[in-house]
Amino acid sequence: MNDFIKVIPCLDVKNGRVVKGVNFVHLKDAGDPAQLASAYVEAGADELTFLDISATTEGRDTMVELVAKVAGLVSIPFAVGGGIRNVEDAQRLFDAGVDKVSVNSAAIDRPDVLDELAERFGSEKIILALDARRCANGVSTPSGYEVTTHGGSKSTGIDAVGWAKDATARGIGEILLTSMDADGVQTGFDLDLLRAIREAVDVPITASGGAGEVEHFVQAARAGANAVLAASVFHFGKVSIAQVKRGLADAGFKVCGEF
Repeated sequence: MNDFIKVIPCLDVKNGRVVKGVNFVHLKDAGDPAQLASAYVEAGADELTFLDISATTEGRDTMVELVAKVAGLVSIPFAVGGGIRNVEDAQRLFDAGVDKVSVNSAAIDRPDVLDELAERFGSEKIILALDARRCANGVSTPSGYEVTTHGGSKSTGIDAVGWAKDATARGIGEILLTSMDADGVQTGFDLDLLRAIREAVDVPITASGGAGEVEHFVQAARAGANAVLAASVFHFGKVSIAQVKRGLADAGFKVCGEF
C-alpha cells in the first residue's frame, strides 16, 4: 500500500477563468483562478495544478502573468502545464514561481524536449502529462490505450504504456495520467489504465479524470496512484478535500494535515 497519498485540485484555465466540462468540451465557468487557489490552500490541498487548456490549440505561450499571480498566493507545490514547448518556456514559468512543469503535446512532437528539461531543471520538476483513451476508430496499440494531444482532440496512435516507459527513461520525474474517456464524467477513474501504467513505470503517478465521490479516490490509491487529482467535484462542492483525505485515511492510507 502506498505510504502517502497527495490530494490535488486542478485549475483548468481558459481565457483567464477556471472552467470545467466533460471530456474537455461543454465548458462551464468555475471561478477566478487566484481565488480558487487561495481557497484550496486553506482547504488543505497538498499541491495545486494549473493547466492552460487552450495554450497548445491556440499556439500560444502559457499565461505567465496569471501564473505568477497564483504562485504568489500559494504556499504549496504548484505545477503548471499547457503551451510549454522548450526549456525557455519552462524557465519563464519557474521564474514566475512555479515548482513543476508538465508537458504533453510538445513531447509527442519532439521527445528530446523531455531529456532537455530533465537535464536543465532536474527530474523532480518535470511531469509528463499523459492524456490517454481506449483505442477506437481503427486505432490499435499493445495496451489498448493510445496517447492523445490538444486536450484529447487529436489522436496519436501511440501506445500509452510504451510512451510512459519512454518518457520515464528520458528523465521525467512523475506522470499526470488523465483518462480522456472518464474526464468530467464522475463515474470513477479508469483503474485498468492506471494499473497498466503503474506496472510499467516506477515514478509517482497522479490519477486524473473521473472522480465523482470519495470512494473513487480510494480506488485509485489502491490501484497504485501516488496522488489523486480532481476538478469538478472540488470546484462545485460535491466533495471536499477534507472528505477525500478522511476517506483515504479510513482506508489505511497516510495523508497529510488535519481534516
